[in-house]
Amino acid sequence: MTLVLCVKLLVFFSFFLFFCGCRLTTQELARIHAIHAHNGCVPTPMIWMKLRKYLSLIPTSFTHPDTNARLVANQEMDELHEHLSGLGSPIVLCHNDLLVKNVIFNEDIDYEYSGYNYQAYDIGNHFNEFAGVSDVDYSLYPSKEFQLGWLRTYLVAFHGFIGRTDGPPSARDVEKLYVQVSKFSLVSNFFWGLWALIQCYC
Repeated sequence: MTLVLCVKLLVFFSFFLFFCGCRLTTQELARIHAIHAHNGCVPTPMIWMKLRKYLSLIPTSFTHPDTNARLVANQEMDELHEHLSGLGSPIVLCHNDLLVKNVIFNEDIDYEYSGYNYQAYDIGNHFNEFAGVSDVDYSLYPSKEFQLGWLRTYLVAFHGFIGRTDGPPSARDVEKLYVQVSKFSLVSNFFWGLWALIQCYC
């Protein structure tokens, strides 16, 4: 077997395993999002409460002027809240920290950050994690084509879990979720940015 053939096989199996992993992730995330444990009450998304708590924990001023400029965060959060709350993303039970290291298929695993949140936030956060955590590389952020395929697979599973029987998700359904996810990914970056400030200064 030549080296070129070995490399081609390795690439093929890498893509195959990646595809299987993504498919399993969409299935399991859809299953979590379909869980109803709120006894008919309308759950409140946890993201805004968490953001306000994190904002209250970071210092009111820093020695470096560029760092101080970031403390317009309160106003930015209010603007995000106003815009994103009107997008109609369902509030579902979310994982809230679905990075690669936390994608473990185990029925007994704990969900440290889980709670009710926007469906699009959970997915947007997952897509952000593709770029990495400590060594961020945004060239690894999933393309629109990849996201649309991922979201289509997710919606098929989600509709199945919630008992929706009006056929497969339409292109419009997928595009709507794509727009929501793209916008909510900004809140994910905002959230983890505040978390990083707390780690550095508190």
